[in-house]
Amino acid sequence: MNDASAEPVMSFRTRKWVRPEDLNANGTLFGGSLLRWIDEEAAVYAIIQLGQQRVVTKYMSEIVFVSSAREGDIVEIGLVATAFGRSSLTMRAEARNLFTQKSILTIEEMVFVHVDEQGRPAPHGFTEITYDRDRVPARHRASEAEGTSARS
Repeated sequence: MNDASAEPVMSFRTRKWVRPEDLNANGTLFGGSLLRWIDEEAAVYAIIQLGQQRVVTKYMSEIVFVSSAREGDIVEIGLVATAFGRSSLTMRAEARNLFTQKSILTIEEMVFVHVDEQGRPAPHGFTEITYDRDRVPARHRASEAEGTSARS
């Protein structure tokens, strides 16, 4: 991103296959299933952005359903970080149907907070969003390095 005023591009990395257990009584994707998928993917994204494994969903803005999906469709979930707070990360989410490319829903704001062992908000130590690399939580980097040297 060369232009600081340009909005970051949403990355659609996760895909979910709509199966019979994901359907509502109308035979279309149950909104609760989709929200579960988005919340899980957003938590993973927050963990990677913050380099902290203990994160919780703090807030979701209005959820706007604009279309649906049917059994056998593939749903893509896209997220983009939009702001950092002292202990939080704010992001935007969109889900779309891979086959039709129609947006299924958008969530303008999702806020995740890094918490300590007692569940209280704790600073994560970052001030900038990263698009170039993932921040793996420190405790996993250390064990990964030990595993590498043990195999050498």
